[in-house]
Amino acid sequence: MWSFVQNKKNEQWIWVAFDPDTNQVAAFYVGNRDMEAGKRLLDKIPEVYKTNTLYFTDKCSSYNFIPEDMHIIVKEGNRVTNHVERFFCTLRQRVSRLVRSTLAFSKKNENHINILNYR
Repeated sequence: MWSFVQNKKNEQWIWVAFDPDTNQVAAFYVGNRDMEAGKRLLDKIPEVYKTNTLYFTDKCSSYNFIPEDMHIIVKEGNRVTNHVERFFCTLRQRVSRLVRSTLAFSKKNENHINILNYR
């Protein structure tokens, strides 16, 4: 999921590790959509989630850091990703800063992250 901070040229991607069984966010990271950001998300995931886990992603090359035996690439709209996509939809409805066309936006990246922590 992406949003922006200060202006539309400053895109910020919201990386989420989501447990579909409990509908809980295990970890999130706000930053670019590159491998380094993905690795930072992976570092934030609690150890209990790292064992016997499968990661479902799209075809973006940013996910190449995930071990192949744990990585499953799915098409957009796949049944497996419904939970996280529904979560993103709910976030966009409840947090005006995440709506794509809005006058309510964060001026600082720190504020953007803090509003996500609050939700």
